Amino acid sequence: MNKYMEEAIILSEDNTEGGPFGTVIVKDNKIVGRGKNKVLKENDPTSHAEVNAIKDACKNLNTHDLSNCVLYTTCYPCPMCLGAIIWSNIKEVYYGNTASDADAIGFRDDKIYEFIKGNNKIIDLKQIDRDKTIEAFKNYKGKIY
Repeated sequence: MNKYMEEAIILSEDNTEGGPFGTVIVKDNKIVGRGKNKVLKENDPTSHAEVNAIKDACKNLNTHDLSNCVLYTTCYPCPMCLGAIIWSNIKEVYYGNTASDADAIGFRDDKIYEFIKGNNKIIDLKQIDRDKTIEAFKNYKGKIY
């Protein structure tokens, strides 16, 4: 068994704070971030294992860029977590369970995948006030941070 996946599994086994999901992030053969699902404990639907591990790694490494890190998670990441993984620049992900395995225990991402494909409208997105909201973008463009 992979030693990093083993650590993720240990995190997933304590599932009283949320679902049975655990994640570790590794850089240079060292665990730099850990996370488990805390949706129930924190009353936060974004408190997934991958997101929590990314936050932990960013804090520990003092950066928002997790390039050259590897993520190990006990289940195929949901769309939100996939987005967070991509935004954090993690390019290598190992997962255990499938999305179908998660569906079988009540964690369903199918509505989100259908929405992404444009096959299912579950939210109503309407653009308003772009003439006002674009000002912050114009001010930001060209600034160096």
